[in-house]
Amino acid sequence: MLVYNKYLPVPKQFNDEFWTVEKVEHIRYLSLTGKPYKIFNEDMNSLRVLDKVRFKLDKATSISLIPKANLELKFSGIYMKSPLYLGDMSYGALSGNPNIAIATAADLTETLAGTGEGGLHPEVAKHKRIFVQWASARFGVDIRVLTAGMGVVIKIGQGAKPGIGGHLPGNKVTEPISVTRRIPIGIDAISPAPHHDIYSIEDLGQRIEALKEATGKPVFVKVAATNYIPYIVSGIARMGADGVIIDGHGAGTGATPVVIRDNVGIPIELAVASADNILRREGLRDKFTIIAAGRVSSATDAAKLIALGADVVSVGTGALIAMGCVMVHKCHVGSCPTGLTAKIDGTRVVDVEFGVKMLVNFINGFSMELANILDNLGLNSIKELRGKRELLYGHGLSKDTLEILGIEGTEDEVNPKLGELWNRRVIAYMHELMNKGNPVITSMGSTAPPDVEKPARIIDWLRSDGAQVTRPSIDPYREDVDTSFYLKGGEIYLSLPIIFDITEASLEYKEAFSWSALALSSAVFDYETIDKYAEVFISSDGKGIARWSKSDIYENSYLLIPADENVIDEVIGMGVQGFIVDEDSGNSDLELVVSALDTKLKEVGVRNHYDILAKSSRLRHSADAFKLVLLGADSVIMPYFILEKAIGEGNKGNLKEKAFSLIAGMKKEIALLAGAAGVYSVQSTLTGNRELLRSINLSYPIRKALRIKPAGSL
Repeated sequence: MLVYNKYLPVPKQFNDEFWTVEKVEHIRYLSLTGKPYKIFNEDMNSLRVLDKVRFKLDKATSISLIPKANLELKFSGIYMKSPLYLGDMSYGALSGNPNIAIATAADLTETLAGTGEGGLHPEVAKHKRIFVQWASARFGVDIRVLTAGMGVVIKIGQGAKPGIGGHLPGNKVTEPISVTRRIPIGIDAISPAPHHDIYSIEDLGQRIEALKEATGKPVFVKVAATNYIPYIVSGIARMGADGVIIDGHGAGTGATPVVIRDNVGIPIELAVASADNILRREGLRDKFTIIAAGRVSSATDAAKLIALGADVVSVGTGALIAMGCVMVHKCHVGSCPTGLTAKIDGTRVVDVEFGVKMLVNFINGFSMELANILDNLGLNSIKELRGKRELLYGHGLSKDTLEILGIEGTEDEVNPKLGELWNRRVIAYMHELMNKGNPVITSMGSTAPPDVEKPARIIDWLRSDGAQVTRPSIDPYREDVDTSFYLKGGEIYLSLPIIFDITEASLEYKEAFSWSALALSSAVFDYETIDKYAEVFISSDGKGIARWSKSDIYENSYLLIPADENVIDEVIGMGVQGFIVDEDSGNSDLELVVSALDTKLKEVGVRNHYDILAKSSRLRHSADAFKLVLLGADSVIMPYFILEKAIGEGNKGNLKEKAFSLIAGMKKEIALLAGAAGVYSVQSTLTGNRELLRSINLSYPIRKALRIKPAGSL
């Protein structure tokens, strides 16, 4: 058995990573020494909103080993020496000993620890400064578990997977987890997306009251930071909860689908600011506690979030790094090189004493840094910092973002296209999707744009919604989500809103996509029809199921137009079946032209008379297609070379099988995104439904042109 009781070297990071080597080294210094290291951290190149928010300081900063500021607070009868909550990491996601170390450290430092979903480790149950979780599957939960700690958390959602349930892969469900969760060994433990007894805010109120009555403990509700977070939090407060844990986009997890992790939810800083604002406006802020979670990497992050309205901050990934995590994103497969999230099979464990020592030092060092920040700001206590937005200043943020944060700042309209379309991470993700034909599962927090990676196109600044509290999500693992689309007035049936452009493909790729499209009720786009696959061809020769032309007007055919906003008025009223908006032959962004065309057709009352097909060689995956549908497209024509990118230097054999798996995987991912948003039928509910999109600090003129609300807005 390997016992980990020291830090391993941090491997070289080949991809963009939020938890950089510098952040890891900072946390390790705190954990090894228990002393402050650095405050008022700045990352000048980051596009993360929180990194663009800084404290107003008119003097040089100093760090003392004996800071004066008081970090103590009390809520719901619970005393905390420092406003730190140690994540919500389950027994199963973690390997047991880390769970014990976290609970022990919370006791020793008089902070709090969340147990996460899935029952209670017997050693963890011996500790009192824990919040136990009541999640949708109720794995291993009974009255003894519910009364074990200082409070109860009703988990509705989490930042790494808004709108879907918890996910513990079957390979990690060993006998100890089976016993604790009361589930079979080796079977995926996938929690339902919604609580099947909570379908309304009134239902939630009944559960809050019932749990208070049963346990005599304060009850918190944990939600992901999503589009309707102001309404969600105010509803939770009105239903009598003691507080809320808001888990922002980018928060870590043991396992989640990549497509959900990277494309759903909003940053914690915007969610906290908007939640605090509405609670104050509605007279609900007193005696209601906000715990802010998701990418709290330093005391500086914590101080900013408290100044924006949080009472307490949650540190999950930071706590794992303190115990040795080296960020290899292998939690979901159970092969963690430091034993923290390893499969519980007796081969590797974390030394509990080492974990406790590192965590206690980390908490003490983190707290000293936070106290030093207060000292430098001229504040005496953490209570004085809460909601003190006048101490903050935004550097280079959009007008919308500054208004939502409620702070002063300099406005800046950032170029929306800064990054690389096909970076290492995207290629690796598409490779796995192609090989498995199922949504790709990963772990830890998102590295997606714009927060970590640089955005490559406008669509990278947009996030879709995760349904919770105000409406239930739909479970795509247990319920059918209709991803089908009908084109040409119902003549063409597609099982998903994705068509592949094979005009430039070799014959073997044409065959592979045509065969797969026939097998999966999809379609291909080309000049000439392959006769044996005629029923899936949208072609210019008129022999397939639909015809297209660049210039000639044919009844019941599609007109291919350049992605140019100036041509929209010219094509309205033409006697065609619809328009193929081609980004490659235009000078405008596809997102803008599709949205403008959809809007114009609606304004003149003829939207249902035309199909809009969005076409570009710069599209990459199902999330691009999903967001374009929300902007107004009926279907999306994607380049065949997505498959070439996915194959990479790998085996180019069995192209039909690879194309089939790629399309099948995309269909399932669209079902996941729709289900997370609470949608059963994609075409009837999602086409042009911009309300399910939010922008993250996107340039104001572009956001207005798309008619999308900014993240955190009411």
